[in-house]
Amino acid sequence: MQKRISNLPFKGTPEQKQKLDEVIERHKQERGAILPVLQEAQEIYGYLPLEVQSIIAEGLGVSLEEVYGVSTFYSQFSLTPKGKYNVSICLGTACYVKGAAAVLDKLTSILGIQPEECTPDGKFSLTACRCVGACGLAPVLTVNGDVYGRMTPEEVEQVLAKYE
Repeated sequence: MQKRISNLPFKGTPEQKQKLDEVIERHKQERGAILPVLQEAQEIYGYLPLEVQSIIAEGLGVSLEEVYGVSTFYSQFSLTPKGKYNVSICLGTACYVKGAAAVLDKLTSILGIQPEECTPDGKFSLTACRCVGACGLAPVLTVNGDVYGRMTPEEVEQVLAKYE
């Protein structure tokens, strides 16, 4: 699945920028500094918007393309913010066979976003993952770690209502 770039405007704080500058300075002379700087930047911001990647590129003296290449190669990095409630639908084999695609369709319809996007109010983000390790409960939906098994499209609204 291709990573999406955030559909929301970047809202970094001066405090976050100061922390990022300190991280860059600490790693500046290291060989292969991009990866650890991206990891720490994601801890600071929660994701890696292009604005942050640009700061990292400039601070490390490398191209934005190189930073972007690393951030899109590794699955640990997110280019989109996570909402207050991160909704994740498993699309692993067992979940997919048992109807996860229909649950995902219902989620995108209700939330008005696609996987790897966040609602404009920042309340919900949506992720489609490969396996949560609960195949016996397929299809599985999680919301911030709360697990909902044997999901049907008809149950999606009821689950989301718990987080309104």
